[in-house]
Amino acid sequence: MKLSFLEPLYARPGPYACAYVDTSRDIEDPETANDLRRRHVRDDLTAQGADTATVAAVAAVIGTDRTVPGRHGQAIFAAQGRLALVEELPDPPVRDLAEFTSLPDAMPLAVQHAPDIPYATVVVHRADLRGETGAQEELQIDLEAGRWPISRVTPGTHSRRRIPAADWQRGVAQVVGELEELADRGGAEVIVVCGEVWARGVLVHRLPRRLSERAIVAEGGAGEGDGGRALLEGELEELFRGRMAVRDRAQAETFMAHRARYGSAAEGMGATVAALQRGQARSLLVNEHTEFDARVWTGPAPTHIALSPVDLRSFGVNAVEEQPADAALIRAAVGTGAELVVVPPHEEPRLADGVGVLLRYSDTATTWVS
Repeated sequence: MKLSFLEPLYARPGPYACAYVDTSRDIEDPETANDLRRRHVRDDLTAQGADTATVAAVAAVIGTDRTVPGRHGQAIFAAQGRLALVEELPDPPVRDLAEFTSLPDAMPLAVQHAPDIPYATVVVHRADLRGETGAQEELQIDLEAGRWPISRVTPGTHSRRRIPAADWQRGVAQVVGELEELADRGGAEVIVVCGEVWARGVLVHRLPRRLSERAIVAEGGAGEGDGGRALLEGELEELFRGRMAVRDRAQAETFMAHRARYGSAAEGMGATVAALQRGQARSLLVNEHTEFDARVWTGPAPTHIALSPVDLRSFGVNAVEEQPADAALIRAAVGTGAELVVVPPHEEPRLADGVGVLLRYSDTATTWVS
């Protein structure tokens, strides 16, 4: 998974005010709950020494995601009185968190973007013609593209059209063309088709082979969608649970092949820190649900990361700080152009300390990954 969405965060110098908050709308009075969260976040950040302007920037955003229904959360980062990054969270945090720190902890946000599977959905069902006197029977077609799971709260491109049911055999060609363009534009790994049995059967039969090979037929799904949520969210949740994106799976398999050949020199906290320090990591691998209790030492640059202050100072870095490992690892990955591979609980590899790296190259100039 590429981490370019985090680049704006590190483009602004710290210190940072960071908040992970539950802004779900499936409760009796969400506005009152969000007012209370704003007060708590203000109090917590102020108590930690955050300046008034930065505290205000964070608090002003909490709960502004009113168009997103159901369970969700927000990740908010600000520095020097201005917002640095605001993202919706598909799952709210277990508990609200507000921190004022020199290094923002973006790992929880990055993990919620995984597995970042690109997909396209199409739902064909009979249109609701109540009140439309004399109207002929029509089919309603909804198409949407997205990246799972972030599309649960930030859906991708969506379009809708109606076609007379009697014209479906001819009109389906237009739908196939639109679906093909949508899938190509987003690099969809999976095409999910749902709706009226006979109508979806005609659609699947007319798909070009390169799409039909990726097509999966799902049951259910009314096709209307819920504003602010992904089309076929429930079906996609079932389909993608515990799954990895094709690119991530390939990198995990490459890592395991290299580990079998060269040993475990590219896993564990020490090896991971060393690889990121040298800019050697093509990808940072993390076992999902890893608890990062370790701390590392960092300097101003993303590659200023080490297990001890002595290590950093030996490279001429004088301004060093002790930081949580996860915050330092994700900054180093973004800063060196590494990707993130989140490995689900029932998938391999199982990594020492829950972390590892797929190397771009080795110290002996042996090319591992092109």
